Amino acid sequence: MAKITFLEVDPEDSALVKSIYSDALILKDNLAAKGVLEKCGDTEILCCFIYSKITKAEIAKLPKLKLLITRSVGFDHIDLDACRERKIVVCHVPDYGSHVIAEHVFALLLSTMRHITEGEKRVEGGTFDYHGLKGMTLRGKTLGIVGTGKIGRRVAQVAHGFGMKIVAFDRCRTLELTDLLGVEYVSLEDLFAQSDIITLHLPAIPEAEHMINDKTIAQMKNGVILVNTARGSIIDSKALLRGLKSGKIRYALLDVLEHEKNFAENKELIDHPNVVTTPHIGFYADVSVTSMYTDCFESIKQWQAGQIPEHIVQPTTKVCDLPGIKRGGS
Repeated sequence: MAKITFLEVDPEDSALVKSIYSDALILKDNLAAKGVLEKCGDTEILCCFIYSKITKAEIAKLPKLKLLITRSVGFDHIDLDACRERKIVVCHVPDYGSHVIAEHVFALLLSTMRHITEGEKRVEGGTFDYHGLKGMTLRGKTLGIVGTGKIGRRVAQVAHGFGMKIVAFDRCRTLELTDLLGVEYVSLEDLFAQSDIITLHLPAIPEAEHMINDKTIAQMKNGVILVNTARGSIIDSKALLRGLKSGKIRYALLDVLEHEKNFAENKELIDHPNVVTTPHIGFYADVSVTSMYTDCFESIKQWQAGQIPEHIVQPTTKVCDLPGIKRGGS
């Protein structure tokens, strides 16, 4: 039987994996942790998450690897070319629960715009007084959605329920959003100019790197609220900090950071009073985590049966291009 290894498994999820693959090697660390790569030396099936960087160097030390599955939508942490050279099948999880991340977008917005944290601290401190905590409503505000894939579409549905005006940018347009929710597709420049709130839902592709930079921030409304639950590389952190200091950006609500593993690099941004950060937990909910694993189990089952897994990453897999987006310098 093929040796199966699961990496980056939280202790509370181990039982789920063991219930299906009792003989699998289950580790909580990623592939870069000390000694982990050596333990995976004879692995034929490897299931990991986004913090296991799998480059040509790692693949060379996994001589028996035949199936690689990432429990994520994105697969930019995997060297696909190196996998193809070795004829390693790569699978991902196209949609473990787009509604989960959409909900987190509005959790960030509502808790910030209605001063939930400040209000709680005030009451806990013995002051039951609303003065100074005037909030902002979502109804009537213009929401700009950059990227209307599965998550962006879910965000649009929730925003419509709040009575927001919705504008969107995506080269792959979804006509149903226009017909059913009144979403207006506009150019990226128009989206920046019109939006009271901008939420980002793009993958980590080269065209999107530092899409939010000094130049694009200058195109935004004064006092804009920026939400990023996608990938940290989309935002130039230094430019964001300058936008916050100038008041151009009122709040930055971030579930991801450009330098997530370097706290010192992010400290000034994190410490800014108008920045709310969460540690990449947008995906992390009961239903979504279970879906991640069960989708991976299904890919393993299909591969072991000699089938092409439904969620294979095809060599021709492409993301809609983003013409007109240029990387901006600091």
